[in-house]
Amino acid sequence: MPVRAESWPVGAASRRPGAGPRQPRGPATVVDMRLHVVDHPLVAHKLTTLRDQRTDSATFRRLADELVTLLAYEATRDVRTEQVDITTPVAATTGVKLSYPRPLVVPILRAGLGMLDGMVRLLPSAEVGFMGMVRNEETLQASTYATRMPEDLSGRQVYVLDPMLATGGTLVAAIRELIKRGADDVTAVVLLAAPEGVEVMERELAGTPVTVVTASVDERLNEHGYIVPGLGDAGDRLYGAAE
Repeated sequence: MPVRAESWPVGAASRRPGAGPRQPRGPATVVDMRLHVVDHPLVAHKLTTLRDQRTDSATFRRLADELVTLLAYEATRDVRTEQVDITTPVAATTGVKLSYPRPLVVPILRAGLGMLDGMVRLLPSAEVGFMGMVRNEETLQASTYATRMPEDLSGRQVYVLDPMLATGGTLVAAIRELIKRGADDVTAVVLLAAPEGVEVMERELAGTPVTVVTASVDERLNEHGYIVPGLGDAGDRLYGAAE
């Protein structure tokens, strides 16, 4: 059975339990950011273990890797392909292959690195770039300290990896940079999202073809900008606390 995902209007992401069911909707336009929450028992199981504060870093890394591969299946549903003629041992036939230029996968350092293997396992022909970004814990604003990717992304599909969509500032800044370089189709793959961050992305990236694929939209952000109930600081849980 294929992994199931539901697409909701961004306003539905802020619903609280008891507010009524979220309603799936049809394809979005480029002025309407698409939000996909992947609904699958294995996704829920792995996410629950990731949330548990007793889960050690080694187990966290392994499960995050597995979870990203499940999310990547849905995130690449619209990856661009072209027809190709082949011959099997039995007969000639027509199949598909990924189109050129190759997709670009961009993890946001440092926590996004923990998602890279899970993504390229499903998309091994993709090119990989990197963006180093840091959030000011007082202002909650994101700034870029390093980039390593092609200057010209014209016609490229790009998959941005960041474990948490919290305030939205980091992903907004990253996606703006990708669009500035010519990317015309950007998908953000995140483990968890907060309603506030989703709404910031829709507001700040209006008119930009962006999709967010996540395992869950949680309740809210706390006063420190952390997702509630969340899973804590993803970078620290992946690699240990940075001094």
